[in-house]
Amino acid sequence: LYFKCFQKIIQDGGSKMKLEGKVVIAQGGGPTAVINQSLVGVTLEARKFPQVTRVYGALYGVQGIVNEEFIDLTQETTHNLEQVAETPSSALLSTRDKPDEKYCMEIFKVLKAHDVRYFFYIGGNDSADTVHIVNEQATNADYEFRAIHIPKTIDNDLVLNDHTPGFGSAARFVACAFTGANLDNRALPGVYIGVVMGRNAGFLTASSAMAQKYPDDGPHLIYLPERPFHRENFLNDVKRIYDLYGRCVVAVSEGITDANGIPIVTKLSGNQEKDAHGNVQLSGTGVLGDLLSELVRTQLKIKRVRSDTFGYLQRSFIGCVSDVDQREAREVGERAAHYAIWYNLDGSISIQRTGFYSVNYQLENLSDIAGKTRIMPDEFINAEGNGITDEFKYYVRPLLGSGFPVAHRLRAPKIDKILSSLKQ
Repeated sequence: LYFKCFQKIIQDGGSKMKLEGKVVIAQGGGPTAVINQSLVGVTLEARKFPQVTRVYGALYGVQGIVNEEFIDLTQETTHNLEQVAETPSSALLSTRDKPDEKYCMEIFKVLKAHDVRYFFYIGGNDSADTVHIVNEQATNADYEFRAIHIPKTIDNDLVLNDHTPGFGSAARFVACAFTGANLDNRALPGVYIGVVMGRNAGFLTASSAMAQKYPDDGPHLIYLPERPFHRENFLNDVKRIYDLYGRCVVAVSEGITDANGIPIVTKLSGNQEKDAHGNVQLSGTGVLGDLLSELVRTQLKIKRVRSDTFGYLQRSFIGCVSDVDQREAREVGERAAHYAIWYNLDGSISIQRTGFYSVNYQLENLSDIAGKTRIMPDEFINAEGNGITDEFKYYVRPLLGSGFPVAHRLRAPKIDKILSSLKQ
């Protein structure tokens, strides 16, 4: 950091270290339980600097910037900002727009017209790409401007990050949900299939493994996008577990594909419905869970088969937020303000694990983050491709936060049967 700052001072001759103008903050993509911590972190820090004339929030992400839909966060009370920080989902509202060069030029025109000198965009891969393009356009126009991407995604798929804000709370929800599903399944045995978000990365689905406490606890099987999904292997796995325990709990990522990369939901249903970005529609339909349930029911002749698609539930669930996730989401916002306003730098904030458990934050080049996807490391997935390793559990446990709930069982001994012994 200090080396980069020294370089910047030398390059600029020390004359531009106090860039005066407005700040614009926006939130993009899917909401999370802690995204507002980042918003409040950068807002409160930015308001401390005398060179910042106003702090604006853009409603509806980049769409709001183009339409000049701003609110003046300089006039928001600190107390209310702190209340908003504790509230899940995007307080500034969001967008699924994926800007191209032309769209980003419109963003830049608006920012320049409003004398915006600092741009902070809280989001995932696409948001980093947007920040990168807008920043390049400002450079080409010789407009003094600092742009920072603040990481956010429940998928945990940003490269160069140990983990991303939003993931810890979503992972806590998934783990708690599977703890409950496992308890239910143990009381009334059958096959239960839970479908979890994750198109390309299986971190969130893998977090279901934190529901396991006793040797026969589910999820007994975990299927991730990082490994090809084979129908026959799946049926054999379910049958093996069901024969062993008389029940089976399965966690599966919505983005599982076959060996050729064809989404299983498409292969089983024949449906090619696409989302706004041209990707096969995976979330919110419940189709994958229904198809896998029907497969088990018809092929294995198991009558009690149920499935749930978690969908939006895991993103902004207000009663299941990781305190670790909250703290780190706040700090990435604060660090973003420091790097841009104090040190006059552009880039993307990343979280680095420095111990068990501690973290630090560093600035990455936007080009190294934008448009790239991180997936589960091989050492986190078991050899069979139907579960995860203890190494992943060690990785994810601190991110779930304090007070993570665990289930308990009765340990009282069984009483000898009377009538059965008399019959003998």
